[in-house]
Amino acid sequence: MTDAPGPQVAWVTGAGKGIGRAVARRLALNGWTVAASARTAEDLASLAADCPPGAVHGFPLDVTDLAMSQSTVQLIERQLGEIELAVLNAGTHSPMAAEQFSVETFRRLVETNLMGTVNGLAQIIPKLIERKRGHIAVVASLAGYRGLPTAAAYGATKAGLINMCEALKPELECHGVRLTLINPGFIETPLTDKNDFPMPYLMPVEDAADRIVRGLRRTAFEVAFPWRFAFLMKFLRLLPDRMFFMLTRRMIGG
Repeated sequence: MTDAPGPQVAWVTGAGKGIGRAVARRLALNGWTVAASARTAEDLASLAADCPPGAVHGFPLDVTDLAMSQSTVQLIERQLGEIELAVLNAGTHSPMAAEQFSVETFRRLVETNLMGTVNGLAQIIPKLIERKRGHIAVVASLAGYRGLPTAAAYGATKAGLINMCEALKPELECHGVRLTLINPGFIETPLTDKNDFPMPYLMPVEDAADRIVRGLRRTAFEVAFPWRFAFLMKFLRLLPDRMFFMLTRRMIGG
């Protein structure tokens, strides 16, 4: 990705708050025409008012609704033009301890974090393959690297996104389509504001947006940050299970 030489179109999901909002704003400031999607029209209107006039256009969307995802992409391209960059960021988090294991919580996170992204990919991939160009960015999480206490549902969805992107990347490259995987750590957003546990290397959301937009300009497959936390999580992937579970038991006081 390069900053748009003209009004190229970027589609950003989960743009009402947090990382998605900050990324949408950064792209708008860099000259992109941004199609911003979120559940709440008021959040989208607020985002548009916070950006250069005419740079951001709101398209309300529940990413768990496949038919709505299809109609939204069609509407974006009809009104703004062909999507050159899709940042599939919409997601949510709910901690879930083993004692409160819940099918409902698991299903909600899978439908939003994993299937919500799949619903978007199903609309954009065929278009970009046909055009033999374009760029897709999928926002997962460093939490997808290894299973951590209270994150059984959240981590599973993010691990699924990571695996899916690894599988898709070489196939999409054969068609001239770029795929970037974005793995943030703890970022200051309304979601992390609810956490009542230590969050190492917590990063301001505007700094995260800068890392993402800079990362999209490079050719690397993965954009992972903050680097210290990313290094720590990558190290945990290399640990033998016995040592890894010793550490995670300490996290829950076991």
